[in-house]
Amino acid sequence: MARRCGRATSRFTGEKQTFTTKTATSAVWLCFCLLFSSAAEAGLYTASDQVIVLSAQENVESVLTNSTAAMVVEFYASWCGHCIAFSPVYKSLARDIKEWKPAIDLAAIDCAAEENRKACAGFNITGYPTIKFFHAYSKAKSSGQALRAFPRDVRGLRHRIIDKLENHKEPWPPACPPLEPTSQAEIDSFFETNSVEHLALIFEGPKSYIGREVTLDLLQFENIAVRRVLTTEEGLVTKLGVTDFPTCYLYYPGGNFTRLKVNIEARTFYSYALQRLPGVVRSGKPPPVATGVHTNSTSEPWRPFNRSRVYMADLESTLHYSLRVELAAHTVIKGQALISLKKYISVLAKYFPGRPVVMNLLKSVNSRLQNHTGDEISYKAFRGMVENSEQSVDTVLPEGVRWVGCQGSQPHLRRYPCGVWTLFHVLTVQAKNTEGTDPQEVLSAMRNYVRSFFGCRPCAEHFENMARESLVEVNTFSSAVLWLWSRHNRVNNRLAGALSEDPDFPKIQWPPPDLCSGCHTVKENGEHRWKNEEVLFFLLSYFSANSILTDYLEDENQILSKQREKYVSQQQALEAQKRVERKAREALGSMTDPLPTVQEEEEEEEEEEEEEEGPQDEEEEGGEGAAAADEMEAKTTPWAKPEMGRVRRQARGKPSIVGMRMREPQEDIVDLDSFVNQHYKAKALRMAASSRVKQRTLQRKEEQEPGPVFGLGMELDAGLGMVGLQPVEADFEPDVGRQRKRLQKRELTGQYMFEEADLSHRGRWMSVLSIGFSKVDISLCVILYFLSSMCLMAMYLFFKNRLRLRRAKVALP
Repeated sequence: MARRCGRATSRFTGEKQTFTTKTATSAVWLCFCLLFSSAAEAGLYTASDQVIVLSAQENVESVLTNSTAAMVVEFYASWCGHCIAFSPVYKSLARDIKEWKPAIDLAAIDCAAEENRKACAGFNITGYPTIKFFHAYSKAKSSGQALRAFPRDVRGLRHRIIDKLENHKEPWPPACPPLEPTSQAEIDSFFETNSVEHLALIFEGPKSYIGREVTLDLLQFENIAVRRVLTTEEGLVTKLGVTDFPTCYLYYPGGNFTRLKVNIEARTFYSYALQRLPGVVRSGKPPPVATGVHTNSTSEPWRPFNRSRVYMADLESTLHYSLRVELAAHTVIKGQALISLKKYISVLAKYFPGRPVVMNLLKSVNSRLQNHTGDEISYKAFRGMVENSEQSVDTVLPEGVRWVGCQGSQPHLRRYPCGVWTLFHVLTVQAKNTEGTDPQEVLSAMRNYVRSFFGCRPCAEHFENMARESLVEVNTFSSAVLWLWSRHNRVNNRLAGALSEDPDFPKIQWPPPDLCSGCHTVKENGEHRWKNEEVLFFLLSYFSANSILTDYLEDENQILSKQREKYVSQQQALEAQKRVERKAREALGSMTDPLPTVQEEEEEEEEEEEEEEGPQDEEEEGGEGAAAADEMEAKTTPWAKPEMGRVRRQARGKPSIVGMRMREPQEDIVDLDSFVNQHYKAKALRMAASSRVKQRTLQRKEEQEPGPVFGLGMELDAGLGMVGLQPVEADFEPDVGRQRKRLQKRELTGQYMFEEADLSHRGRWMSVLSIGFSKVDISLCVILYFLSSMCLMAMYLFFKNRLRLRRAKVALP
């Protein structure tokens, strides 16, 4: 077998080579590079094409010199029309022989790029495209073997590569298995020298390549070996009773054997069936867990599911992660990202086949988002839409993830990427079934979302490359469904064997023959071919809304209940935060105020109780009116007036009448007009805004016998008596003890007012005015005084207008 060659040298150190005969060609190259500079920079291949992109400045030496695998390299010019036409074939070849990589790999170098010209000249490249074969452990000065008149199809290129491998000189690529035919003697002693569980024998004719292709297809799998047996090996053919060619048999120790059952005797079917045999695993991957004993190594229990069905739990989990987790990484969404978000939500609202509560949420978010006119939106505002901050009825998106069909054997495998693919397959099928207007609507929304928000940036780049390459060809809804399916298979091919592949759910070309046998067929030459008509029919059925299972979904009533509880707790937390901020502001302002007395603290406690009752009423009926009244009161309150360049806060140690904090003693006369107009108007506005009447009871100092309970139509302090009584609501429950407690506080307030009257001139006047009068009398006096003032004002305006009319008549000629 192979022997390693440890020597490594450099191709480009040493003598400088000149090519005088290539002067004219170089001049032509330069002209084309100037004309097609952008194409030369971009090249024809990317990393997502599974082709190694070579560059003279980076990796030519390391890739082609002393490599353990044989290399096939295409030398091309990005401006060359034939190279452009050949590139899809070369990309398909890379996907087709992806499993051969440990033994043979594909690379390409753009000779039109200025930095690669010297390297291409060093390999004696005179025309494009040119394909060369480099043996394993090639030396530094090796220029490779050109494939003369190479075929322009995948099958022909694959066969030419196999011929080169069979004729490979020593040292042999260490990962490449033997490709020559086997004999009965080798088979009889095979299990004595090998520890594999399965030996696959492919019987074929001398000119068939199927045996060698399948051998290389199983190169990266353990516990299985593949050997080809020619029709001339009569001993084995007779022993196993082989009559059809090609045919595959499984051979076991002791001479036991069985025929491998496949739909069609062809390479693709052999490879798929052999890779699914028990105990056969990809190299470096743990064996899959037996059915029924799954333990997904997560805190969640394993959920048994049907692999041939789609689950709504996966779709809702995808929406949750997308809208609440992935988008949360963007504090502000603006520009093209905002446009992408609007298209994404619009497609979801239009085609997502969800439960009514989820559909209501998506339509609500879409409506509010489409009506958003700004150039940007904060994620906080968008999150409010998703959380249904307006508390619309039966509108909710379940929180958390509950993977079923997309669950993986490890916490980091499958899940959200699987959910994204499933979601967009469902959307393309729904768009097809509902006969939309734009065939590219769903695919365009997916492309924009992945480009703007998908967390795996290399994945987003690969998807963008595929979309840029061929999305423009989609012109029908059927082609949109098939386009997404074919690109999903391309991604599966690229990720097969990667660390992200779940051993329990290998990346395969989907649907497999055992799930949709009619989707597969072969050409006349034996090459596999998809039957697109059958594939489309299968996709429309598999991802149909009627086929989606609702197992493991959380009950809608529980989801709505959780949402309401969360909303209430958020509102309570918000109110608590506001109270803390208010107290902090009051504490900051009281640094210059005198210390409060015991009586003031009791007043503050009573006010806090009233404020706690108020917001509840406002929340039930919508507190817009109360907020407006508070704002108007703040504008009309005259007590905080500017003094010495700043606003002096109201002194806290003064008596309160009808909830009004008294001014500093400046005058000897109480301005009842100002008192009534300013204070009572503000109080009336506040009470008019609230829909529920605050439950109050009014009593004199002497305790009254319990009687009918009344509520005030206008909130007044006990110091001025009752203005108007009206019955309270039917659900009001009188609390005599609470009323007495409030009454005692109010009486203490009145006593404190009379004690303070000795300290201020105004206090003395108020004390004199209150002698011999009840609270009702004082209230009536104030009302009568106000009415008389209004009458006087009306009389004044009436006589003023009469006088004006008289003067106008006298002025006439």
